[in-house]
Amino acid sequence: MTGSHSWSPTSWRSKPISQLPLYPDAAKLQAAEARLSRLPPLVFAGEARQLRKALAKVTEGNAFLFMGGDCAESFSEFSANTIRDTFRVILQMAVVLTFGGATRVVKVGRMGGQFAKPRSSDVETRGDVTLPSYRGDIINGLEFTPQSRVPDPQRMIEVYHQSAATLNLLRAFAQGGYADLHEVHRWNLNFLSGHPQAKRYEDLAGRIDETLAFMAACNITGDTVAEIRETNFFTAHEALLLNYEEALTRVDSTSGDWYDVSAHMLWIGDRTRQLDGAHVEFMRGVHNPIGLKCGPTMGTDELLRLIDVLNPQNKPGRLTLIARMGDDKVAEKLPPLLRAVKAAGKAVVWCSDPMHGNTSTTQNGLKTRSFDRILSEVKAFFHACHAEGVYPGGLHLEMTGQDVTECVGGGYQISESDLAARYQTHCDPRLNATQALELAFLVAEALKGLRRENAHR
Repeated sequence: MTGSHSWSPTSWRSKPISQLPLYPDAAKLQAAEARLSRLPPLVFAGEARQLRKALAKVTEGNAFLFMGGDCAESFSEFSANTIRDTFRVILQMAVVLTFGGATRVVKVGRMGGQFAKPRSSDVETRGDVTLPSYRGDIINGLEFTPQSRVPDPQRMIEVYHQSAATLNLLRAFAQGGYADLHEVHRWNLNFLSGHPQAKRYEDLAGRIDETLAFMAACNITGDTVAEIRETNFFTAHEALLLNYEEALTRVDSTSGDWYDVSAHMLWIGDRTRQLDGAHVEFMRGVHNPIGLKCGPTMGTDELLRLIDVLNPQNKPGRLTLIARMGDDKVAEKLPPLLRAVKAAGKAVVWCSDPMHGNTSTTQNGLKTRSFDRILSEVKAFFHACHAEGVYPGGLHLEMTGQDVTECVGGGYQISESDLAARYQTHCDPRLNATQALELAFLVAEALKGLRRENAHR
């Protein structure tokens, strides 16, 4: 069994591995790994423990997890404005969810490290030309040329430095006044003023207004209470390229435990969750909070065995199960998993990822996602959790603060013919800022309804 032998940051190398790029120069790879291992941590073990405590509150039903950000970060789109805009939308959504659910929202950005992407095929063919697939900027380039598609380990060094700059800016935004609750609410009011369904959301916005006014009358403002002007913000990414993750795994001097200091939280994807595989082996040994994607092929026995390996002590806040079924499968596939995990007494966070199971391709060859299908899966997730007596603890979205046209639908009714206008993703389609915030209002209504139902039980 995977958890029956001793663990080290390198023990994954003895296990079968999927989604591994083939680096042509082993010496160059080793040099990049050695350099990374000497660089300072991107996050600190104490911050990861703080997140684990916050997620423990989610397992108890006393908080809600929101994870959002890019499908895949890139070198070409890196800018302070891009980081700011995504951070801003995450804050906007968190405020809406906080008031809708009357609960604290744990904010986690897919930022500062989300550069690697799993692929369904090792190669890509265009016409008569076949090249290695693009696997994210941490591995190779998006351009369809032989030179660009060669895996280059120096890209890991560039990812490190871009992630450091991203985290530096995020910390400044979170603690420097940009996250002031009053400012975030004003941004939401700006969203409402031009939205086709503005009236639908005015009730919640009015409640927020009244609450802020009451707090100000009680002298509870950003000037008097730090929690009003500051926020805790954490980062996460898929632990896919294990060469990078191993090089950034360190012993915490205060606890003596191993932490992957590339992010506060890491997750295992649906394509790399093999029980005896390298990714599960690596993740079982780091003490960060971790996530596990649960797709429609996940069986109950497999899930319970993975939980035992990844969280053998059943610590609350350690493990988040991220369901990504597809709106047409969630009602059938999710309830047995919910039931089995609950019956086994496992302390986990259940989170919905309504993006990855709802991707389609247009006649023009563009990948897209339907807002209606995304919303449908979220509603089905809430319904299934409620029916099984399980707390629906989170939402995981691929989204951006930019005004892109990648997902169809939403209040402004983006159509397939609109997609080419601002289709900018390097991998999968993302909700734009307006669509993401619209979804937050709809989820807030669901949380509000759930709260009412629980109050009457």
